[in-house]
Amino acid sequence: MGLPPAFLLQLLAALVAGGFTTLTASPFELWWLGPIAIALLYAGLHTLTPAQAALKGWLYGVALFASGTSWVYVSIHDYGYTGVPLAVFLTALFVTVLALFFAGTFWLYRRFTSARLAFISFAGAWVLGEILRTYLFTGFPWLLLGSGYVDSPLASWAPVGGVYLLSLLIALSGALAAELLLRRQWWTLAPLAAIWLIPLALPTLWTTQASQPTRVALLQGNLPQLVKWTSEGQRLAANTYSQLSRDVADDVDLIIWPETALPMTETQARPVLERVQANLPPNVALMTGVVQLDEQERYFNGVIGVGNVEGSYQKEHLVPFGEYLPLESLLRGAINFFDLPMSSFTKGATEQAPMQAAGTYIGNAICYEIIYPGLVARRAQSSDVIVTVSNDTWFGASIGPNQHLQMARLRALENGRYVLRATSNGITAIIDPTGRIVERAPQFQTASLKGEFYAMEGLTPFTRTGSWPAWLLAGVMLLAGVFAARNARREAR
Repeated sequence: MGLPPAFLLQLLAALVAGGFTTLTASPFELWWLGPIAIALLYAGLHTLTPAQAALKGWLYGVALFASGTSWVYVSIHDYGYTGVPLAVFLTALFVTVLALFFAGTFWLYRRFTSARLAFISFAGAWVLGEILRTYLFTGFPWLLLGSGYVDSPLASWAPVGGVYLLSLLIALSGALAAELLLRRQWWTLAPLAAIWLIPLALPTLWTTQASQPTRVALLQGNLPQLVKWTSEGQRLAANTYSQLSRDVADDVDLIIWPETALPMTETQARPVLERVQANLPPNVALMTGVVQLDEQERYFNGVIGVGNVEGSYQKEHLVPFGEYLPLESLLRGAINFFDLPMSSFTKGATEQAPMQAAGTYIGNAICYEIIYPGLVARRAQSSDVIVTVSNDTWFGASIGPNQHLQMARLRALENGRYVLRATSNGITAIIDPTGRIVERAPQFQTASLKGEFYAMEGLTPFTRTGSWPAWLLAGVMLLAGVFAARNARREAR
C-alpha cells in the first residue's frame, strides 16, 4: 500500500521549503521566501502522526543542508584530499545527520502539542530546535532561519533580540499566514502587522560613534591553499603580505592580515613581522592571525600584533574535523581528510581581555566564531569594534563565503559595532554597525582594502542580554501549546 497522496504532498512541500530557506540567504537574499517556507511546513502538520511529522522535518533538513551547505563537498574533496565517492558519502552523511535536528523538533512538536495555539507553539519549537543545533555536539548554527534578514524589513529587530528573535518572528509569520490563507482566520492580520510594522518605529542604530575615524587596511593575499603549508607557501606568504603592508603603510593606522596569514608558528613568524614593522610608521598597528605553540606543545589558532598593539587572542570555538578531531584515537589516519594540516588545536579560554590596537579595543572572532551570536555579543561588551580574520579558501568558489559574510553583517547589526573582516581570498569587507557593507574587496584577487571605521560606544539591548530573552519567549510559547494540548485531552475525556 502506497503513501496517501496528501502525505506525499506534504513531503514534497518540505523539500521545496528547504530549498526556499537556502534562497533567503546570501548570495540569493530572497528573504520573503522565509515565511512561505514556514507556511509550507506548518500547513497540515497536525494531520500527521509524530513519526510522519519527523519524516517531514527530516526531508526539510535534507533539502536545506544539501542546497545550503553544498560547500562541504568542496572542503572535503578539493582541500581534504578525498576522492569523489568518499567525499560524496561524507557530504551526504553530514547532510542527513544534521537534518535529524529538524526530525527531532517536528516529532516533539507533534507529540506534545495540538491544534490549539498551534501557530504559537510551532514558532517556539522552531527556535528550540535552532538552540539545540547551535550548541549540541559543539554546534552548527549555519543557516538559522533569521540569518538572511539583515536587509529585510525585520532587520531592526536584530539589535533588540538577535538572530533567534528574527527566527521566532519569521516562524510565527509563516504559521500565521497559513492560518489566514487556509482557515480564513482574519484576526491573524493584527499580529502579522505588528511583527512587520513595529520595526519601522525601532532604531536601527543603538550605539554612538567616536568623533574621529580610524584608518584601516585589510589585506587579502589570495594564496593557493594546497601549497600553503609547504616551504614555498611560507615564502610566498611572507613576501606577499610584507609587500602589501609596505604599499599601504603611509595611509593607515591599522593593518590586518587574515587567519594564519603566515603558515607557520608564532615563533617562526615573529622575525617576519618585526621586519615588516621596521618599515611601518611608528604609530601603525599590525594584527595577524597566526598559529601559536605553547610550552606544553599545544597549538592554538590565534591573533597577535606588533607595533601599536597590546594583547593577543586564542580561538575559543574550534571547528570539528578542521581544527580538532573528535574521537581522535579512532579516526586519526583513517582517511586523508582526518589528517588536515593543523587539525589538533587547543581551544582558548572563554574569558579573554580584548586586544588594543591603534587606540581601539578589539573584539576578536576567528573564522567560524563569527556565526555564534552569543560569543560575538560577549566580545562586543568590552570592545569598540569586532575584527574577524578568516581563511575562506576552504569554501572554494561555492556560496559558502557569501553566507559567511552575511552572518558577519548580522553580528554587526546585532551589536551596533563595525565588523572588519579580513580573509585569505574573500570576501574581505568593512561592515558598518547597521550591517551595511561600506567597502568590499574583489574575491579571488590579491587586494588591499583600505577604508575607515569608528569606535562605537554603548550597547544594544541584544549585546546587554544576549539571546536569553528570545529563548525565554520561545520557551513560553512552546509551553503554552503544550498546556493547551493537555487541556484539550482532558476535555476530550
